[in-house]
Amino acid sequence: MKIIVDAMGGDNSIEATVNGSIEAVRESDLEIVLIGKKDLIEKELNKSNYDGDRIEVIHTEEVITNNDSPTLAIRRKKDSSMVVGFNKLNEGYGEAFISTGNTGSLLAGGLFLIKRIKGIDRAAISSLYPTRNGMTLLLDMGANVDCKPEYLKQFAIMGSTYSEKVLGISSPTVGLVNVGTEKEKGNMLVKESYELLSNSDINFYGNIEARDIPEGIVDVMVCDGFVGNVILKLTEGIANLFFSTLKEEFTKKASSKFAALMLKPQLKSFKERFDYREYGGAPLLGIKKPVIKAHGSSDAFAIKNAIKQAKIFTEKKVIDKIEENINKY
Repeated sequence: MKIIVDAMGGDNSIEATVNGSIEAVRESDLEIVLIGKKDLIEKELNKSNYDGDRIEVIHTEEVITNNDSPTLAIRRKKDSSMVVGFNKLNEGYGEAFISTGNTGSLLAGGLFLIKRIKGIDRAAISSLYPTRNGMTLLLDMGANVDCKPEYLKQFAIMGSTYSEKVLGISSPTVGLVNVGTEKEKGNMLVKESYELLSNSDINFYGNIEARDIPEGIVDVMVCDGFVGNVILKLTEGIANLFFSTLKEEFTKKASSKFAALMLKPQLKSFKERFDYREYGGAPLLGIKKPVIKAHGSSDAFAIKNAIKQAKIFTEKKVIDKIEENINKY
């Protein structure tokens, strides 16, 4: 199996992407295609021992940055690592595509160059959300700030399918994010979505409130992109505040430093439960080929796991199953 990787997108840039790709090759039988500025990629490759027959480099001159307009960048930067990666995926040169680059451009490229699955009105950006019970898949994360009830039903189908096939959850439960648990609560979008989901074959749990999200009471959480993005950004802010405050408290004086040393294994384990790097990236669901959005600050460990996730995504034929379930549900 061949996985295409955009080498130019992330905050840690080429070093993390190249090293993560090398680790993925060492631990599997995968082939990797790295796309970007060849001289920079090969400079990093030359620092390590690896199977050269299983890592290929395709040169591109342009890079899509976070300052670019997503749609214009996809249309105008034809020789960018992201656009060439999408085109190679479309041609069947590889089975999946991974990028740490501009999320808006990745979505635009998926829609314009790969196209949506038949029966899907809107593609969705998903994210694995850490909870008390493990990880919950949350979608949409910001691709669609204005939604119709039919879109949320499609998100539920896609999220449920991905959770079952890739995350290994049997009959995943789906919750609808709302301001209350009662079916009468919420705006018109949520009320109508509730009825659609209740009358479908999805394993629908019902409404979930924001305070229930960290408990992990469902396997898939569905909402419009506006709400999903607020949840994600608020959670990131609270997590940063929590860990930075904890660090301050543990470094104030000698006794607290000693306590931190004693608790180091437990604190490390606690932090790992909330580490996005363990899962590598988030799938862009609703398009015809497997595409994984890795975090912009991904290190080599995260890139390696994103590649592994792309492998499972492909092997489990998630796209085919989504097409089947859209018609069935």
